[in-house]
Amino acid sequence: MNRSWTLASSVAGAVVVALDGTALTVAQPSLQRDLGASFTEVQWTSTAYLVAVASLLVFAGRLGDRYGQWRLFGLGMLGFGAASAGIAAAPGVGWVIVLRAVQGVFGALAQPATLGVLRAAYPPDRLASPLAVRTAAIGLAAAAGPLVGGALVTGLGWRAVFLVNVVPALAFGLPALVRRNRPAAPARTPLDLPGAALLAVALAFLVYAVTARPVSGAGLAAAALTAAVLVRHERRAASPLLPPEVIGARAAGAALAVLVTVSASLFGTLFVTTYVLQRRLGLDPFHSALRGLPLAVLMVLSAALCPALLRRRGARGVTAGAAAALALGILLLSRTTAPAGLGLAFALLGAGFGTVLVAATQVIVRGAEVRTAGVAGGLQQTALNVGPAVGVAAATALLGAGTGAALLVLAAVAALAVPVARLLPGPAGTAASVPAPHDPVPAGGPERR
Repeated sequence: MNRSWTLASSVAGAVVVALDGTALTVAQPSLQRDLGASFTEVQWTSTAYLVAVASLLVFAGRLGDRYGQWRLFGLGMLGFGAASAGIAAAPGVGWVIVLRAVQGVFGALAQPATLGVLRAAYPPDRLASPLAVRTAAIGLAAAAGPLVGGALVTGLGWRAVFLVNVVPALAFGLPALVRRNRPAAPARTPLDLPGAALLAVALAFLVYAVTARPVSGAGLAAAALTAAVLVRHERRAASPLLPPEVIGARAAGAALAVLVTVSASLFGTLFVTTYVLQRRLGLDPFHSALRGLPLAVLMVLSAALCPALLRRRGARGVTAGAAAALALGILLLSRTTAPAGLGLAFALLGAGFGTVLVAATQVIVRGAEVRTAGVAGGLQQTALNVGPAVGVAAATALLGAGTGAALLVLAAVAALAVPVARLLPGPAGTAASVPAPHDPVPAGGPERR
C-alpha cells in the first residue's frame, strides 16, 4: 500500500480508539441509568478495557513483527468494530463489561501496528511528519470526543457512541486484512510465550491496582513480583519478548520514561482540574470542555510544528523545553482560576504534551529496525496507557490535601521529564538519515508489499 493510504490507516486506527475513550466518558451516566448499573459496574466498563489493552500491547506488537503489521492492524480494527457493535446491542451491563474487555484485546492488536506500518513505509529521517499528523489527529479526536459523544447521547442514546466505530473499522480493516501480507522479519523467531504471559499479568495487576478505589496495595505487590520474575526470565530467554536492542537503547528507554511521566502528570492534572472547574467554579460539563479547548488547539499546532523543531534542535532540546512548558502550565493552574489564566495554562499543557508526544515517539520508533517496529510501537502505547492510569490514581490520592497542593505535586512530576530528556539525541542524532541495517525502505518511493 502507498504511503498516503498507510498514513490514513494509521491515523484512522489511532482516532477510532481515542474517540471511543473520550466519548464513553460522556455516555457513562446515561448507560448507568439505562441498564440500572451500579457505580462500580460503570467503572469496570473502563477498567476492563484498560486492563486488556495495556496487558497485551507489547505481545501484539511482537505478533505484528512476526506475521505482518497490516494483518494485525486489519484483524484489530475489524474485531474492535465487531465488539463495538456488540456493546451497542448489549442487554445488560455485564455484557458491556465483557465486550469492553474484548474491545481492549482487539485494540491492543491494532494500536502497535498503527506505528509499525509507518516505520515500514517511511525512512527514519522522514518519520517525524507522519507522526505529527497522527498526533494532531489524536488531539482533534480528544477535543471532539466529548462534543460528539454528548450530541450522540442526547439525540440517539448511549448505544450510538459505539456504533460510530463500526464504519471506519470496516473501511480500514477490510483492505488491510485482504491485502497480501508478508512478515517484516525474514526469519520466524520463536515467540516468547512465557515472557508474554508474565508481562501481561504484571501490567494487568498494575493497571487494576492503580484504577481501583482505593489503590490496591496487594495488586501493586503482585505487579512488582511478576515484573521481577519477568526480568529474570527475559535475561535467560533465547528469543526474548523484549529485544535488548529495543529496551536496552538509552534513548528509547529515556523516551519511554518521558512519555510515562508527562502523560501521568497531564491526565492527573485534567482529573484535578475537572473538580476545580465544575465544583469550585460551578461550570457545567459543556462549559468546562470549552475552557479546555486551548489544550486541544495547541496540541494540534505543536504537533504540526514539531518536525521543524526536531530538525533544528533535536529531540533532546525540544523534549526538555516541552516538558518544562507542561510543568509551567500545571503550576499556573494551581495559582489561578481567571479565564485568561486558565486559557494560557491549558495552552501550555497542549503545546507541551503535543510536542513531547511527537518527539518521544519519533525517538522510539525510528530507533527500532523494521523487524522490531511492532514491539517498539507496543512499548510506546503501553507507556501512554500506564502513565494516565498512574497519574489519575496519584491525583485521587492527592486531592485530600487540596487541589492546589495536588497540582503542585503534578507539576513537579512533569518537571522530572526535563533531566530525563537530556538522554535523548541532539540535532545530529535526530537528523541522521541512514536507514537501519534491516530497513528495506529506500529514501525514494514508498514501499510496495
